[in-house]
Amino acid sequence: MAKSKKKDKEGPIELEDSTAIISYAKKLFEAADKLRKNVDAAEYKHPVLGLIFLKYISDSFEERYQELEGLKAKGADPEEKSEYLAEKVFWVPKEARWSTIQDSAKSPKIGKIIDDAMIALERDNDSLKGVLPKDYARPKLDKANLGSLVDLFSNIPIGGKKNNARDVLGRIYEYFLGQFASKEGKKGGQFYTPSSVVRLLVEIIQPTKGRLYEPCAGSGGMIVQSDRFMENNNGQLAFYGQESNETTWRLCKMNLAIRAIDADIRWNNEGTFIRDEHRNLKADYVLANPPFNDSEWSGEQLREDPRWQYGVPPEGNGNYAWIQHFISHLSENGVAGFVLANGSLSSKQGSTEYEIRRSLIENGLIECIIRLPTKLFFSTQISASLWFIKKNRKIRKNETLFIDARKSGLLPPGEKVHRELLENDIRFILNIYNSWLGKKDTDDYRNIPGICYSATKKEIEQHNCALVPGRYTGVEEIVDDDEDFYPKINTLLEQLDQEFKNSTELNNSILKGFKSVLK
Repeated sequence: MAKSKKKDKEGPIELEDSTAIISYAKKLFEAADKLRKNVDAAEYKHPVLGLIFLKYISDSFEERYQELEGLKAKGADPEEKSEYLAEKVFWVPKEARWSTIQDSAKSPKIGKIIDDAMIALERDNDSLKGVLPKDYARPKLDKANLGSLVDLFSNIPIGGKKNNARDVLGRIYEYFLGQFASKEGKKGGQFYTPSSVVRLLVEIIQPTKGRLYEPCAGSGGMIVQSDRFMENNNGQLAFYGQESNETTWRLCKMNLAIRAIDADIRWNNEGTFIRDEHRNLKADYVLANPPFNDSEWSGEQLREDPRWQYGVPPEGNGNYAWIQHFISHLSENGVAGFVLANGSLSSKQGSTEYEIRRSLIENGLIECIIRLPTKLFFSTQISASLWFIKKNRKIRKNETLFIDARKSGLLPPGEKVHRELLENDIRFILNIYNSWLGKKDTDDYRNIPGICYSATKKEIEQHNCALVPGRYTGVEEIVDDDEDFYPKINTLLEQLDQEFKNSTELNNSILKGFKSVLK
């Protein structure tokens, strides 16, 4: 079992493995959340995550500073900026160093002191310009609680090879992102994709060498996990992305910087469809969790767009616009893995989406569809599906693998709303996929009733080109209409109430008619 050690009562603890890191992150978040008081979680996440980031880059700087101090005899200069940039360490001016912040934790001016630190960091590091939060001095943020946050984060075990600083702070940052997303609910889903879902996407597309593109970058979780996969497999990747929400883009930039991941992530408020920042990019891997059923994707302005090789998407729903955008960015042998609302699996015959889907099937692009369980996402309680599209398929190129994983995952202890895919779930799904491809060290593939089925193009055509896994795995399936339960039931209750009123009025009218006849 993982252990945590304390050097002394007040000093920083040391963490030995990932289990201990997450356990510590949980306690840290609970303590930080108590200090939130009446500040909304959507607002509170920015100063909290900003402080974690500041702590990381300051301690990384201090570690490098001490190394240079020991090399003074050989001509090293601890105050030379280039000595840090050469090691991919941010230059931290004196007013932004954590020791300065910590010494001022009890000061009523702590908010302004942190703001000044953030401004100084942006001034001296071009890649941080416009990224860091700089509103710690605002009246709504209680300065005593802010000082307590500084004291709390001062004990995070950072610095030194033993603690593997980058991984510790990166995992704490990632944990905090997930917790804030959970507290924000539907809005949280706009910047965070559950890590277990990202893990499954990454494990299936296996990004190792080449270019990876994330067109809906969010807080950067897909790039973070792809980078981890690449390092574990001795790969080399170049990362690209785009985000339409400036606040989320800032979270992403900090998330990547805290792990020293070099990525070209761009922002504009017009969005990926209208102003594609990487228009000429051909990526070997595309990962995405686009907005579900987006009715305001600017489709009316893009009827003649060259990206629509398989049909013009409907103006009222952006799902198939996203699919074709992903495909347009794939290299000759590129692969895309993405999340999509279930309604896109079975649009009715004769609809625009149906025709596009049929064209994708005919061209052999759809390799695998995985139906996920409900309650995985913060943005919605309905289930969604994972799509995997691959160009120039060599193996089973006229078949599509369907996996029904609706029974996977569990609600973590104490959790009532959000489910997580477990390690065993991910391994089970991966084994099905890898055996289907005939990969080394896997069992021979076989269709498993209710779980997986390999369907030919002809079979899919016989099902009106529907991609609902249950239709192939042998379990009859009710197709989602992509509406959340509570808003839908409230609408139905309102309609029922109106029907009762209409019925009462009709009964009164009939009774009145009878009375008039009897007079």
